[in-house]
Amino acid sequence: MGRLNFFEETRFEKLPVSVCTTEKEASLKVARHIAEIIKDKQAKGEIAVLGLATGATPVRVYENLVNMHKNEGLSFQNVVTFNLDEYYPMQPDAKQSYVSFMDEHLFNHIDIKRENIYIPNGTLKKEDIANFCIKYEHKIGEYGGLDIQILGIGRTGHIGFNEPGSAPNSGTRLVTLDDLTRRDASRDFGGKENVPTKAITMGIGTIFKAKEIILIAWGKRKSSIIMKAVEGEISGNVPATYLQLSDNVKFVLDKDAASELTRFNTPWLVKDCIWDDNLIKKALIWLSSEVGKPILKITDEDYNNNGMAQLVIEQGPVYNININVFNQLQHSITGWPGGKPNSDDSQRPERAEPARKRSIIFSPHPDDDVISMGGTFIRLVDQGHDVHVAYQTSGNTAVWDTDVLRYVEFAIDFNKSIGQETTVLERIYENMRTFLKTKKPNEIDLEKIRDVKAFIRKSEAYAGARYAGLEDSNIHFMTLPFYETGKTEKNPFKEIDVQLTIKLLQKIKPHQVFSAGDFDDPHGTHKVCFKIIIEALNQLRKTEEWAKECWLWMYRGAWDEFETHEIEMAVPLSPMEVNKKRNAIFQHQSQKDHPVFPGDDEREFWIRAEERNRETAVNYNKLGLANYEAMEAFVRWKFEN
Repeated sequence: MGRLNFFEETRFEKLPVSVCTTEKEASLKVARHIAEIIKDKQAKGEIAVLGLATGATPVRVYENLVNMHKNEGLSFQNVVTFNLDEYYPMQPDAKQSYVSFMDEHLFNHIDIKRENIYIPNGTLKKEDIANFCIKYEHKIGEYGGLDIQILGIGRTGHIGFNEPGSAPNSGTRLVTLDDLTRRDASRDFGGKENVPTKAITMGIGTIFKAKEIILIAWGKRKSSIIMKAVEGEISGNVPATYLQLSDNVKFVLDKDAASELTRFNTPWLVKDCIWDDNLIKKALIWLSSEVGKPILKITDEDYNNNGMAQLVIEQGPVYNININVFNQLQHSITGWPGGKPNSDDSQRPERAEPARKRSIIFSPHPDDDVISMGGTFIRLVDQGHDVHVAYQTSGNTAVWDTDVLRYVEFAIDFNKSIGQETTVLERIYENMRTFLKTKKPNEIDLEKIRDVKAFIRKSEAYAGARYAGLEDSNIHFMTLPFYETGKTEKNPFKEIDVQLTIKLLQKIKPHQVFSAGDFDDPHGTHKVCFKIIIEALNQLRKTEEWAKECWLWMYRGAWDEFETHEIEMAVPLSPMEVNKKRNAIFQHQSQKDHPVFPGDDEREFWIRAEERNRETAVNYNKLGLANYEAMEAFVRWKFEN
């Protein structure tokens, strides 16, 4: 199996797991292995039978196979493929179909014979599905079975569309999709209500017959279910745990997907560790939770009984370890996010000088600033810093169509009230209504509709920033081009996005920058916006002295929160400040009650933010620190010199 033989085993992991540093590295490893199978079969004059998966996870694997075909002469003439699943009902030419997916990412770019491609048929009559599924199984058998089956994993633990409750000996069949699976697919369908409730899928028993099974997963969002699949008890509630019964299965992960495995999350339970400050801090916070004691009350016995005796031997006594971590946590708490003037800043998160800092809060969407760091935003303004907010995108895909009509109706009525001509507006309004009546899921809006949606988000952003205390001159709308596709799927960022960011940074020359560091938003916009800022600052640091002294603080809150051991600056909020933050969020009326893209968290954004901020404060208090109403958390980005 080549490089995929290198697996690290621990007593916690119940099947082989290979962990790569990045998704890019892991995808290439898997693609190389598939290519080896194809070439070995070619050398023997045999057919290679591949079981293929869809979804975001295997896209890079397929990209690598296409590159090998185009640049290394890898032929697919001897390849037969069977796809795991397809939505039902589903037309093959629909954008969301797995036929379209496979054509777009693989089949249209290689020399495979079309008659060698098998994908479940989403157009069948219901009464014909059972017979089709039997024939699908027989066809796999006629080719001698699958040489390799590539799997992804859903957050319900499904493999293929074998949802919780699936039997380990199940065959190809029609299934009902779990609600979480449909929520995860909602981005591709323009809303969960448009996602089919059923699918045709290979069964777990079918998958088990493959000569080799490789499950691949990337990213933090998959880390929790990966931990259950690899280390959990076998259960129908997590179908992927059935893979523990196979001798032919291997997991290939990136480090984020593997992050909750015991050897990464709590390595002191697995082997001797190299104890640096970060690991000690993480371990002691974990130990405090395990034994239910504040840090300063943890004893030698607690260390010894929980796999941390080595730490005591190397760096004890226990009290010294405890007080050191306690002090680190205490020093991360500050009511002065811009630095406290005329004070010793050696133990503070932010510098004391200059006393009045120029600060930019970059907000990927027009509400991330107040949702994620609204309390800190208001405090920076109140403490006299020169605060700017930069809204990186228009956010125009995240507005309900009904809001557009309501605002245009208002504009028509207002123009009439002041004696203005409304003929053009009324014609535009009727065009909008006609379009929206027949609009298909994920269909690109008319340009005027996109404009109105952007104006709605812009007016709300103004209201929120003004409530936080900013003058209009310090509010910047960047409308970065990568976002303006009119679709939920955005373009990769380009140099123009970076240059627009550089231009704003050069204008303000900030001492500190705040940027969204939670990358689990449904469209990946946060991650793209963060990369643009990093690229802009890296370019500026080569020539601009001020940029070398500019600190970048990452915030979270809309989609996720930092773990306590990660936090480097914790800004406490009083009950009054929590209320002011809530009111700032409320300015974003189009996102209130039920946003277009809520992700898998059903709570409103303001509720998410408040509960996460309170949880952070509670976590600090449990460790033995002061009891605050809430805390906003930040981590400083470390630039390479």
